Amino acid sequence: MCGIGGYLGAEVDPRHGAGVVEQMISTIAHRGPDDSGCWIDERGRVGLGNRRLAIVDLTPDGHQPMSSAEGRYVVTYNGEIYNHEPLREDLTRLGHGFRGHSDTEVLLAAVTEWGVAASLKKFVGMFAFALWDRHDETLWLARDRIGEKPLYHGWFGDTFLFGSELKCLRAHPAFRGEIDRDVLALYLSTSYVPGPNSIYRGVAKLPPGCFLQVRIRQGGTPSRPTSYWSATEAAEDGAANPLALSQGEAVDALDGLINDAVRQCMRADVPLGAFLSGGIDSSTVVAAMQSQSHEPVHTFTIGFDQHHMNEAPFAKRVASHLGTDHTELHVSEEDALRVVPRLATAYDEPLADASAIPTLLLAELTRRHVTVALSGDGGDELFGGYLHHRRMAGLWRRTRPVPVAARKALSRVLTRVAPETWDGLYRSACWILPPAARDRHPGPALHRLGEALSANEVETFCRSFLGHWRETGAVVIGAQARPPLTRPDQWSAVTDPIQRLMALDLVTFLPDDILVKVDRATMAASLEARAPFLDHRIVEFTWRLPMSLQLGDGHGKHLLRQVLYRHVPRELVDRPKMGFGAPVGDWLRGRLRDWADELLDASRLTQEGFLDPAPIVNRWREHRSGARDWSAPLWDVIMFEAWLESQRSPTESAV
Repeated sequence: MCGIGGYLGAEVDPRHGAGVVEQMISTIAHRGPDDSGCWIDERGRVGLGNRRLAIVDLTPDGHQPMSSAEGRYVVTYNGEIYNHEPLREDLTRLGHGFRGHSDTEVLLAAVTEWGVAASLKKFVGMFAFALWDRHDETLWLARDRIGEKPLYHGWFGDTFLFGSELKCLRAHPAFRGEIDRDVLALYLSTSYVPGPNSIYRGVAKLPPGCFLQVRIRQGGTPSRPTSYWSATEAAEDGAANPLALSQGEAVDALDGLINDAVRQCMRADVPLGAFLSGGIDSSTVVAAMQSQSHEPVHTFTIGFDQHHMNEAPFAKRVASHLGTDHTELHVSEEDALRVVPRLATAYDEPLADASAIPTLLLAELTRRHVTVALSGDGGDELFGGYLHHRRMAGLWRRTRPVPVAARKALSRVLTRVAPETWDGLYRSACWILPPAARDRHPGPALHRLGEALSANEVETFCRSFLGHWRETGAVVIGAQARPPLTRPDQWSAVTDPIQRLMALDLVTFLPDDILVKVDRATMAASLEARAPFLDHRIVEFTWRLPMSLQLGDGHGKHLLRQVLYRHVPRELVDRPKMGFGAPVGDWLRGRLRDWADELLDASRLTQEGFLDPAPIVNRWREHRSGARDWSAPLWDVIMFEAWLESQRSPTESAV
């Protein structure tokens, strides 16, 4: 695992170029504390930098940037190619020699033998790399299929910059950061920055499963990202060609795929372990690990004071049954609160997922003992684990029989009346209800229902209920009136509404929220996280399973549960989903109140000029008083404000 960065531009003194690249990668030293290196071409037009976290081949033979044997290619690479050993055998038979045993050497030999596009299709793993072709004077950028590893890029004048994190680009003297107000509005709708956007205008994330070329001979004009694998196409192809398997046959096949993916993810020259919450996903991964290990697997979990958030007892029972070497850290409120000021710097871009707090804590705990940790990420998206998918699909099916004209008429009625007015009407009419029921505020929910009723696609229908700030165009000064939460080009052509929502999360929420959260948290602790479920062979297989096998009795993850029951008694893992978050609503009324007061101050917001203070200050006042729980939308704003403040700090690279 590493951090990468560099530039392509006009000729400069190579010594100057080397200094610039070293400055860029110094900002991401946490991603690779074991080694650093830079390579500059003889005319200073291209600079590649690398910070290395040594996982495979700990010797100097794994140093990067690395040149191919014949000298044509130079690469800076972040990630792991899990199938590098069989690829090495194939390449050896074809006449390639290797001085060490790193997967970076295999990458270069593969590109030399098969070319970039063909090699990408052979790789199984998570990665992002920049490859300079000295012969064709072409810079290649590439990213893994699902988007586990990040890669940002953008033009600044005649200079093209790229890097694993935005702070790497910001360190280049050509960088000019202008916040994209339309993207800020999207962030307030989703609580994360949806790709391929970044928070900065002119800086993009390379989409998952894509490569990009920049050719000097064509004036440095980059090509459009080219897809070598598409999650949306995998979903469509799988749904169109379902497997005719019995449940037993499907369980056998899935069990074999998971074991193979886990076996490949366990290859490392450093200590290795796993995150364990005691839920279906992480327990399945740990069970597969332990079944293939001669020693107890190291497992890690954290416990909380809050009973409704504490998964530690469940993890302990699973660990005891499987016989793992289990470590549990009890996290106090004080421990969690110490993390909050570091979120903006660690995540590098606004991210309002409150589970970022325990994820950082878990990564730090785990890094004290191992350098690589396997996780169960992707289980919800691939195996139908999200309850809102089933609820939204059910509501969608119930409302579709209502004539379109009737739905649109009701939508107009519900949305034309302000939410506050609906709340007032409810309070005046609910005097016969119990006192506790009289304090409810149905106005926002009725507005969302009205918006959903007018939707023509299940994706829009579902998203109508999920955004925290409804009229983001009114909150973000200078943004378009109502940015779409998702783009139609991200929607799949499958017909089942649950599958459509699963496919949407696979290409939006998973890479732009979940995987961003995990990558930044683990890398901040110099820990490599691996997600076996995101092996593209598992992804393709799950999409060929009929929904009857996926959902079973309607609780989701039916087939995955059957795999797990082969290793763990169902009574240890069959329980309601708890989630992995933090009680930010209570903290904002308590220990974080003064900090939030400063960030949400009306004069501060006015001076910055990005957000209209009126609705924000109003919600903050209601939240502090306890009249309403506005923690989710307020946390969106607070995380943006904290990130904005971190950009003004001269020590922003300290993680």
